[in-house]
Amino acid sequence: MKNEKNKKPTQVNIKNKRASFDYEFVETYTAGIVLTGTEIKSIRESKASLVDTFCYFVHGELWVKNMHIAEYSYGSYNNHAARRERKLLLNRKELRKLEQTTKAPGFTIVPTRMFINEKGLCKVVIALARGKKEFDKRQSMKEKDDKREMARALAR
Repeated sequence: MKNEKNKKPTQVNIKNKRASFDYEFVETYTAGIVLTGTEIKSIRESKASLVDTFCYFVHGELWVKNMHIAEYSYGSYNNHAARRERKLLLNRKELRKLEQTTKAPGFTIVPTRMFINEKGLCKVVIALARGKKEFDKRQSMKEKDDKREMARALAR
């Protein structure tokens, strides 16, 4: 008999740092994701990446494309494809609202973070985002440098 109450959940927190640099987040949602057995095992080992991922709608369903989940090392013939498209799970009201908003020019949906919740389920935080212009990116870099300088001054 296994003692599962003493078992600590693994802290999986995979971030898309590039997204906050390229986009201005308007609204965020937490969505479930449809995965196979070897995919969730690979995510629990933190072998996933959200770089260059984006979301799109097909027949009222939200899909994520370009999400890389490495093949599970102990997986055999039923291992998954690393960059396959995966379905995201949101309620109907949220899906309708997101679909209407993304039809407007300049808006897109970007995954920003992936984590395992307390129930052991994989969740993806997606953001309704507006693309930044070049001068906005320079402003973000300047603010980041200023914060770093202030932290150094306080540390002295």
